[in-house]
Amino acid sequence: MPKSHTPGVPKLLRVLNDQAALKLLLEDGPQTRAQLAERTSMSKVTASQMMERLQTRGLVEVVGSKSGGRGPNASLYAAVPTFTYVVGVEVGPVTTKGACADFTGRIVGRAEIDVEGSTDPVAVVRRVVTDAVADAGIEMGQVRRIVLGTPGVIDPASGEIGFSWNLPAWHRGLRTALNEEFAPAVAIENDVNLATLAEQRSGGAGGASDFVYAWFGGGLGLGVILNGQLYRGASGAAGEIGFLPVPGGELPTGGVVTRLSKGSYQRVIGGDAVIEIGAKHGFEAAEPEDVLTAAIAAGEGGAACLDEIARGIALGIVAVCVLLDPTVVVLGGPVGYAGGLVLAGRVAAQTSQLAPVNPSVVAGTVIDEPVMRGAILHGLDAVRESLFD
Repeated sequence: MPKSHTPGVPKLLRVLNDQAALKLLLEDGPQTRAQLAERTSMSKVTASQMMERLQTRGLVEVVGSKSGGRGPNASLYAAVPTFTYVVGVEVGPVTTKGACADFTGRIVGRAEIDVEGSTDPVAVVRRVVTDAVADAGIEMGQVRRIVLGTPGVIDPASGEIGFSWNLPAWHRGLRTALNEEFAPAVAIENDVNLATLAEQRSGGAGGASDFVYAWFGGGLGLGVILNGQLYRGASGAAGEIGFLPVPGGELPTGGVVTRLSKGSYQRVIGGDAVIEIGAKHGFEAAEPEDVLTAAIAAGEGGAACLDEIARGIALGIVAVCVLLDPTVVVLGGPVGYAGGLVLAGRVAAQTSQLAPVNPSVVAGTVIDEPVMRGAILHGLDAVRESLFD
């Protein structure tokens, strides 16, 4: 019988096995070789070989033991947190935050600086990254990836910022400049897309392979997951729903809304509009999310205010749903998180009345730093994939 001439197949299988085992350890914590064998449908011998290879590479270590009944205790294996680090950066018009996370995703260092009026984005990123790494007590050489989350359109081909309404100084060519500044690779991603990744992994999406994440706050944005993957569009503008033409979003002068003016949907339900709706119903607030908090606390007294906000949100949700027909719509951003289940229920009711769509509208659950969490996940995904290229 002729011998097989596919020497690459066993090596590929080893890589896939190692990748699957490491993923389980990173997501579910320490496990024995027997547990890994069972969960990956491999033999115990194969699982032992996987652990040996991963230990040799410094990716896995023994962190304890577990009694298995008869015989000696079984070793517990876990991913090595200090194997490498990533830094996530959340860019805003007033402040920029940085967080350094270890290989398991645990945040070990933080930094925050005031950037209002700054015209040197490279200096801003340099400082916040350096400060976060220093706070973590590690060297920059231990960092493998830096991910910036920023408002605006990111060109999928070049990874450069193409357009950002709130950050005029953050311009095309920034990613190139940052990669010349830092040894770790630098990536820039739209902030709402990063928040979408955070909700996809551990939030309100509930494991759906097709869903949209709608950000409502001072600005508006939409993250789209299709077949489990983030969809950015040809130019990176997918999800810029602030410019969605909707009823009630016309200019006061009757002129045409353009890219150089505040978008139509932004006029209807952006942060300023929510504050105005709140004031009309007796809920004065400085921030849009505070309007939701006050209206919900008022019970029946806040119902009319919540209904008007829900109607404004539903205009955009309907437009998205009749095009994409997602399984789930996750409401996020400061307004979505503050509104919670109360707002989500009202938006769902309004949506089903406006069009023949009936998505599950839910409240986002990654309330704590969703953009930062998404940036760290994005960075760790890139690092972990590169280990097995």
